[in-house]
Formats: sequence, C-alpha cells, structure tokens
Amino acid sequence: MWNISSRSIRVKLIAITGGIGSGKSVVARIVSEMGYNVYDCDSRAKALMTEDAQVREQLIDSFGIETYLEDGSLNRQHLSQVAFNDKSALDRLNSIVHPATARDMQCWAEGQASLGATLAFVETALLRTASLDRVVDEVWHVTAPAPVRVERVMARNGLSEQQVRSRISAQAAEDAIAEGEHVIVNDGVKAVLPQVMHLINQ
Repeated sequence: MWNISSRSIRVKLIAITGGIGSGKSVVARIVSEMGYNVYDCDSRAKALMTEDAQVREQLIDSFGIETYLEDGSLNRQHLSQVAFNDKSALDRLNSIVHPATARDMQCWAEGQASLGATLAFVETALLRTASLDRVVDEVWHVTAPAPVRVERVMARNGLSEQQVRSRISAQAAEDAIAEGEHVIVNDGVKAVLPQVMHLINQ
C-alpha cells in the first residue's frame, strides 16, 4: 500500500488499465458511482500540460513556442504532428509528462489517505510505460476482443479502422496481461458489474 509516513496512514491503490477501446472507463465509472475516488491519468496529464509551469517550460523548450496557442491553451495539433511522427520526440514528450503525472498522482493519493480513504483507483492506459505498475498495489486489466475495440473507437473518435488498429498495435506491450493482474472482460456481452463486485469483495 501507498504509505504516508508522516501520519502512518495507508491507502490501497488499484490500477484500472487496458488498451484503447477496451472499456476501462466503464469500470472506472462503476467504482466511482460506488463511492470510490478515481485518478484519471489521461485527463490529469492533459491538465498538467496546461497548468504546470515546469511542464509548460519543458514542452516549449522541446517542441517550440507554437506548442501553445495565443490564449495559453495547448496546441494539440502541433504536438501530435511533432511527437507522434517521431519516436525520439514521443519519448521526450513522455519523459516530461509521465513524471509530472506520477508526482501529481502521489499528491492525490496522499490527499486520499489524509481524508481517511483506505481504497482508491487509478485509471491509466500506460500502466507500464509510465512505471505506475511500481506504485499501485493491484491491477485490474480490462479486455475486449479486437473487433469490438475497433468498432467502439471508430464510433467514439471518428477514426478509420486502419487508424484504430494502428493504435492498438502500438499499445501491444501495454495490452499484454502480466502475472498477478485481475482480468475484467468488457465485451458487451458479459456483465461488468458482477466482475467488479467480485474483485472488491475478494
């Protein structure tokens, strides 16, 4: 468990992970509706790229002043064109954003512990890439067949089948289920809630 040494309070962190279109957000929403707090790595990372002065400075140094628009918001189109077409640039982006997100998550976890929470969740698509597997106590890996995932993402994001399959392929390492991880099947057929309840009550 994540130990807060100054107050000797401990909070158990469970990661909810899975590839694009697997339905991990559905699981995160279920536990949230059950009253548990969930740290959304994706939304917090996006917020930090705008709100965190150190992150902003590093991004500008790495990708140019055009990384931000005149109103101060992130120029996502520019960043995507630069980073996602060049592996070294993507690695640089990750080296800036992932540590900042990990620090932010730690502060959040400490806040949960100080409020008396004993269990909290972290939703992330990049469990191993961001090294979050080293700090969580348990992993729930959400899965779905590739055709289901492709259909979901095409409908949600307006991407072509080829684009979706390319993203799934790029996440192959994250999609692999590691020993000790709990699997939740979210294929649109098997009910998700009983699987969640079983894991919480085990």
